[in-house]
This record gives sequence, structure tokens and C-alpha cells, in this order.
Amino acid sequence: MTHNIPLSPRPRPLHDLADGRRRPMTVAQLRAHGVSAAETNEQCRPGGPWQQLLPNVVLLHPGPPTGDERLHAVLLYAARDRTSGTAPGGTASVPVQPGGEHPPVPAYAEAMITGLAGLTLHGFSAAPPLSSLELIDVLVPRLRRLRTTGCARIVRTTALPTAVELTGVPVAPVARALADAVAELTDPGTVRRLLTEAVRGGHCEPAAVVRELNRARLLSRPHVVDAVDSLVAEGRALAEQRLYRMVREHALPEPVWNVDLRLPGGPHLGGVDAFWPGQAVALELDTRAHRQQEDDAARAEYARKREHLERLGITVVHLTPRKLRDSPEHQAAVVRTALMAAGDREPAAYVVVLPR
Repeated sequence: MTHNIPLSPRPRPLHDLADGRRRPMTVAQLRAHGVSAAETNEQCRPGGPWQQLLPNVVLLHPGPPTGDERLHAVLLYAARDRTSGTAPGGTASVPVQPGGEHPPVPAYAEAMITGLAGLTLHGFSAAPPLSSLELIDVLVPRLRRLRTTGCARIVRTTALPTAVELTGVPVAPVARALADAVAELTDPGTVRRLLTEAVRGGHCEPAAVVRELNRARLLSRPHVVDAVDSLVAEGRALAEQRLYRMVREHALPEPVWNVDLRLPGGPHLGGVDAFWPGQAVALELDTRAHRQQEDDAARAEYARKREHLERLGITVVHLTPRKLRDSPEHQAAVVRTALMAAGDREPAAYVVVLPR
């Protein structure tokens, strides 16, 4: 008889599972603890101590699940098991930790919370509490063989974004969660409030939101288009506030703000957000966030305007709202460098500066 055979860890007793962590478990995880399928079915009988929340996902207590338990149940249903390549709710076994302890919180592969539930986890005040959501949206790859059932609504995508982990839960980035929420909403007021909070709350830039809405083909809906117009205006106002603050806090010379430039007696050259006449430096904020066709046209128009101004000896500094938000000190250095370089250039053509 050999003494080198390792002892298998003892499964955690059934009553200990019920008395321990209340988070849902899969049938496979229960089997790893020595709970047979027949015993699981017996525990989940009507009036029994357990309940089946979703296919192959069991809650180890009676009564309504908490919002956290519903979240994890949806993820357990939708996620793919990294160790076996199957869904956690399938037949793959989950190793029991030494001492018979619960496995760690599962790494929910190829699944993340999105939609209104995702926005709630991101801290949106305009999103409803988890307890009031009838369905929780979960984002999975397009080819996963899953169906919407119970409290889990399956949302498919050709390419999963990188999830953000919030309170131990993988959540889609704000722009993606917002697009998935808007896809299910018909109330214009709710859509407008969510889009406005995304920008006003600093969660993301308007351009990122509109890209996701465009990708989801939601910009043909009139109430979404109206909300996007408000979103762009909100983003524009915030970007201008950041620009004013950058000039003030980094002691840049005060420019003339929001002006139109014209050649004397000649054509209109275009509007700029800030202009330093003595140095012939113009600054433009790129707050475009429209449909792709409109964006292409705006980009071409901007390029023509910039080339025309630079041919006249005017330096054009181009800033985006994201750059102003993330690195205002660096953007101030860019502007200061352009102003200091003015003395080394040929004098610019004379232009008329008019209020815009």
C-alpha cells in the first residue's frame, strides 16, 4: 500500500453551504461540493430551502433574491467557464479549495453587465435601482448559444469591450451600457436624462456616446436624435468651461473669445473659440459628435478652414474635450509654445475679428 496518494479535499457539508455565503451557485459548483443533481432538485422543490433562479443557477435560500444575488445569478448563467470552455451552469466541475472552502468569486469570462443595470453600477442617479429592474442585461459574444430567460436578458455583440470591475462585477463601459439601455427605452425624458448625466457627470465624452449609438443604429429614432442634440450642447458647454479654466489657472494671456475671422472686405474665414491677435494664434475645440456622414463633412470643412488660416500665417491649435479634461497642463503648454513661437514667424495677414 502506498502512502503517496494525496487525499482529496472533503466536500463542504450541504448545511454549511446553505448557512454560508448567500450568493448563487451553479449546479456544477454544487456537484463539486458533493451535492448530486437529485439532491439539488429536492432542495429546490416548491416550498424547499433553495430555489432555481435561472437554468443551472441555484440560490441557497428561500425568499426574494437581493439585487446583488440577481446580478451574480445572471453572470453565472451567461459566463463561460475558463477552466472547461463551457458555461458555468453546465456540467463542468469547479475545484473545491483546500479545507472544503467555497471557490473564489468566479471570473465571469465572456459576460458583463450592461444596459440600465450597468448604468446603476456606474453610479447613474437617473438609472433605477437594481431591485426595481425586471430584466438585467448581460453582454455576451454574438455566437454564444444563450437565450433570454427569467431576469437575464441576453445582449449580443461581435466584439466584447473591456469590462470595468465595479464591486466585484464586470460591467460594460459607460458608452456601451448607455447604448444598450437606450435601445430598450422609448421615453424621451429618460433617454435625455441618461445622456445628459453621462456627460455632466464626467462619465464619458459625447463623441464616445454617439459612436456607440451610431454603431447600434439608434440615431434614426427621433427621440434619440433630440437627446443627442442636447448631449452635444452639454458637452460643448463643459469643454468651454474647461478651456476658460485652463487659460486662467495656467496664466496664459487672455484671448478674445468665440470670434469670427474675416479678411478685410473679403470672405469669411470661419469661427474660432479663442484668438490671440498679437500672436496670430487661433484655438479650436473639436466637439463634433454627430453621425458618421455629418462627421466626415465637418472634418473636411475643418481641414479646409485650418489650411486657409495657416496659409495666412495664423497658427491653429486644435484641442479636444478629452484632452482638456485629462491633461489641461499639457494643453496649456501647447498653447504657450504656439504663442512664444509667434516672434519667429513671418507676420500674419491682417484679419478682421468680429464677435460670434
